[in-house]
Amino acid sequence: MELSHDLVIKLALAVLIGGIIGIEREIRSKSAGFRTLILICLGATLFTIFSQLIGYPNSPDRIASNVVVGIGFIGAGVVFRNNNRVNGITTAASIWLSAALGVGIGCGYYAASVLGCILVVSVLFLFSFFDRILDKINQMREYKITFPYEENQQNKYEELIKQYGLRILNRSQSKIGNMITGSWVVQGNEKKHHAFIKHILQDNTVTEFAF
Repeated sequence: MELSHDLVIKLALAVLIGGIIGIEREIRSKSAGFRTLILICLGATLFTIFSQLIGYPNSPDRIASNVVVGIGFIGAGVVFRNNNRVNGITTAASIWLSAALGVGIGCGYYAASVLGCILVVSVLFLFSFFDRILDKINQMREYKITFPYEENQQNKYEELIKQYGLRILNRSQSKIGNMITGSWVVQGNEKKHHAFIKHILQDNTVTEFAF
């Protein structure tokens, strides 16, 4: 394969598009950043180019079609669970889209790939503002409260959660000696969470509080 003008454009565009998406992830200190997304976009482009050359004329897509399968393993590596939240989904989606744009570049669809890059960056930058608003409106937290056992009072904190307008998604309690530790996964807006936290911090009967 000769180093043609078309090949140089494809490789340069793959580095540029992967880098643009990678910069956004790097700014937010995500696990897959600038260099990673450049390599993913460049790799997808090269696999597509090689697939067209090796598979010509019968099956030019035989290698490129496996890019989607391969990229799934990389995407899965950046997804992890932290308490009751799943993190890394957006980064995994960015990896997936970077590979898709790389395939588009390798096939010669420059305009579609550039437009796709603009849309990806727009969603990552602009829609994060709406994401923060939604998080304030509908926030999920896990509360762990340890307090002395009192007859008929073991559900008082669960009732208090409901009084503050928060919705309980999951609950568990354990008793060691004369102490009860309750764990609640709770959903509600940010103001209600703060009001509940303030109340618990002022409760002298609470010996441990994690939130």
